[in-house]
Amino acid sequence: MDTQNTPRKIAELTALYEISRALASSLDVKETSRRILEILSSVLEMRRGTLTLLDPETGELVIETAYGLTPEEIARGRFKIGEGVTGRVFEKGEPMIVPDVGREPLFLNRTRSRGDLAKERIAFLCMPVKIHGETIGVLSVDRLFKNGSPDFDDDVRVLTVVTSLIGQAVKLQQTVSREKRELVAQNVQLQSELKNRYRIGNIVGQSKIMDEVFRAVLQVCKSKATVLLRGESGTGKELIARAIHYNSPRAERPFIKVNCAALPETLLESELFGHERGAFTGATQLRKGRFELADGGTLFLDEIGDIPLATQVKLLRVLQEQRFERVGGSQVLSVDVRLVAATHRNLEAAIEEGTFREDLYYRLNVVPVFLPSLRERKEDIPLLIEYFLSRCNKEHRKQVRIAPDVLNVMVRYHWPGNVRELENCIERMVVLAESDLIAFQSMPSSIVTYFQDVREVTAPAMDEKPTLRTTVEHLERDRMIEALKKCGWVQSRAAKMLGITPRQVGYKMKKYKIALRPPDL
Repeated sequence: MDTQNTPRKIAELTALYEISRALASSLDVKETSRRILEILSSVLEMRRGTLTLLDPETGELVIETAYGLTPEEIARGRFKIGEGVTGRVFEKGEPMIVPDVGREPLFLNRTRSRGDLAKERIAFLCMPVKIHGETIGVLSVDRLFKNGSPDFDDDVRVLTVVTSLIGQAVKLQQTVSREKRELVAQNVQLQSELKNRYRIGNIVGQSKIMDEVFRAVLQVCKSKATVLLRGESGTGKELIARAIHYNSPRAERPFIKVNCAALPETLLESELFGHERGAFTGATQLRKGRFELADGGTLFLDEIGDIPLATQVKLLRVLQEQRFERVGGSQVLSVDVRLVAATHRNLEAAIEEGTFREDLYYRLNVVPVFLPSLRERKEDIPLLIEYFLSRCNKEHRKQVRIAPDVLNVMVRYHWPGNVRELENCIERMVVLAESDLIAFQSMPSSIVTYFQDVREVTAPAMDEKPTLRTTVEHLERDRMIEALKKCGWVQSRAAKMLGITPRQVGYKMKKYKIALRPPDL
């Protein structure tokens, strides 16, 4: 064993170990390379280390980082490819050892950091940094020799390993930076697509009542006000909530949705506000709640009328103060969240029953927006049918059309499930269609019975061109049925609602073949 070289070997191993730790601690090449040069100086006595990289804009080699040089000296360290020792090493891709810089004409001392080169013997070691055989930079260090003839083999071996590690670090940083740029570009594209998808103009509807909804949304989306969306299930409350978010100044921030009716009471509070590790059985780690995730953006609470009273108290505090604690925690967290809530329930009745807090109701009901049922906007049904039919044809690679008789019945149907039911019906028709034209004769029985009650009344006029008289009669019959349903099929109450006499109600029921009692009674 060569005991004479043992201290040197230990120093080399120590330096390489510390360098590997530095590289593992950060992806910032500038930070880690400075730490590497510091280790080479303190452990292996390699002074004035520099990492020089190619500037793609100027085509010059510039000092990326250095140790033992002042900022002014670093600023002067610029070389053209092939210029001086540094430029030559980059150009050739081969190491270059200068035993005495004072006697080497290629050594330019561009940084002017070494003083009088004639008074001390300084060796200059310059190594290329490569990625896949391509030189991307140069690592250089100074070595001072006071006595004897220097041996650079050990230094070259160590620096070869170091430049290889630096090359890998640069490659990793470039990969991460490229992926980050791609992710940012994808995010920008997705945000743009979402904004375009949820533009108010893209929501199908030209009826007067929908125009009022659109005007309300355009007015409220620019503000931070809490919005309460009300209407029957399937009327498009989530679509309107997204339109409010993506047309607001918060469009670049998250849109987080919580369906309050889909979560059990024991999990809803944790879902909204998060929990600390060990807060309850199964809470093995800290979890952020939806309020934290939506910070700076919009939180959409669907079916808020189903929130239990215990959770309503904590939700009220967040709306008032924008502050809360995680379940099992004591740290008070502050958030900036715009809240949009939705419900199909009668909240006023729930307040009277004691199942919904009155103070929370007033906090939520800052800007109420009422979404009409589909039977209240029948003039939009043909537009919706055309939209859903086009989308389903594209998804299922078909060219299905709907016959006029079927379209007429679909417009007259009352659609208790609203837009969602219409969308599902169109998709079912397209999927089950055996030809390119959907007519009652070719429709599956499961869909024929869907509209049977409407078809029985309108059948005589199916093959006739609608006239003003028949159109008025259809609308009058629909209005009669709607009034009777709302009044529990009590004719006197329906007459009062319609502004006619009970005798007229009875006459019209007979004329339009409306049953004295609903089918399910």
